Amino acid sequence: MLVKDLYLDCLQNKISSVAHYIYHLLEQQKLLLDDDSSKIDLVEADLQKVEEMIKNDFLGIQKMCVYSMKMNQRDFVFIFAASEVSAIQYYRRTFGNSPLNCHEYPLDFQFYRGNDVISFRDMRQGIEEFPAIAGYFTR
Repeated sequence: MLVKDLYLDCLQNKISSVAHYIYHLLEQQKLLLDDDSSKIDLVEADLQKVEEMIKNDFLGIQKMCVYSMKMNQRDFVFIFAASEVSAIQYYRRTFGNSPLNCHEYPLDFQFYRGNDVISFRDMRQGIEEFPAIAGYFTR
């Protein structure tokens, strides 16, 4: 696999630390996009600079989770957010009250939407601003 393919995969799948390491090594010209990914040597990176980039989310990669919020006995809303606290705050702003509970779901959780099977990870690709509502479910 080429470095550029791994880098794009990291960006698309929100693998922040690896993406920042690759970016740093590219920036320092210790790596080229057309190199084989086996040439990546993280020891060559300035750990302090990479940690600072990750902390400041230099590449704009946020860890995104999906949370199920119970609205009432039958209805649930799924919200993409960086944390449980952020998801609950968004719920309160949007619906004017607190959810009955909040549970994190895996991004790779699959379900039917119409006749197609989709995962939350797939759904997240089309959303540009977070937190955001992923969808609703009624028992």
